[in-house]
Amino acid sequence: MTKNKKIEVRGLSISISEVNNEKYISLTDMLQAKDGDFFIADWLRNRNTIEFLGIWEQVNNPDFIYGEFAIIRSSAGLNSYKISVKEWVSKTKARGIIAKAGRYGGTYAHSDIALEFGLWISAEFKVYLIKEFQRLKDEESNRQQLDWDLQRTLAKVNYSIHTDAIKEKLIPNKLTSNQISLVYASEADILNMALFGNTASEWRKQNPNENGNMRDQATLEQLVVLSNLESINAVFIRQGLDQQERLIQLNDIAITQMSSLMSSHKLKEYRKSLDK
Repeated sequence: MTKNKKIEVRGLSISISEVNNEKYISLTDMLQAKDGDFFIADWLRNRNTIEFLGIWEQVNNPDFIYGEFAIIRSSAGLNSYKISVKEWVSKTKARGIIAKAGRYGGTYAHSDIALEFGLWISAEFKVYLIKEFQRLKDEESNRQQLDWDLQRTLAKVNYSIHTDAIKEKLIPNKLTSNQISLVYASEADILNMALFGNTASEWRKQNPNENGNMRDQATLEQLVVLSNLESINAVFIRQGLDQQERLIQLNDIAITQMSSLMSSHKLKEYRKSLDK
């Protein structure tokens, strides 16, 4: 579970953590908005709650123990019935609710479940919780889009460096403008082949319904490597390496850099920082 974020709901600060790329909201914090004595254990006693949790787990958790769930469901709602979050998790291997100790301790529930729990606080509270949670998701989405746009801009800047090297070393005098554009397109496809394994025209044939080109559909990691390849290819061109040799070396570099990026702890931490 990652470090908590906070949202404000009707003046109440509520913690949100991320578990396996899913948002979990603090039920413990939400309880502060409830008038009178009310505990998470009270919510778990309710048969409707158990039915809802069981359905959620069946849809989202392949390890959910249905046999134990059936036993719990048969007792839910009885005056003698009582179960804690820890018991629910240990008996059924549930994933939707987590009891966490430590600095950011408390009971957390997957956002699907937490939003449902909000109704037990009050209908008004649930409405405001949904509104603030959606605002948080929109902010995260906007930050990620800005980051992608930055990398796409960097790739375009490096593309200018790349085309300058082509102009200096690969384009003979007195070529027509059409001939020059063919050279540029050929060199662009060197990078496309090295990184994506396809030329631009091959990609368009394979993806007729996609908007833009293959670079517009690239991941953040691919855009980082593309920027690097453009600079490296410019160096190779100035060194006089022929196109085939450059393609082989650029492909090796692309494989190495993508492998490093995909396994990089620092990159994973950077992605997490976008959620802060």
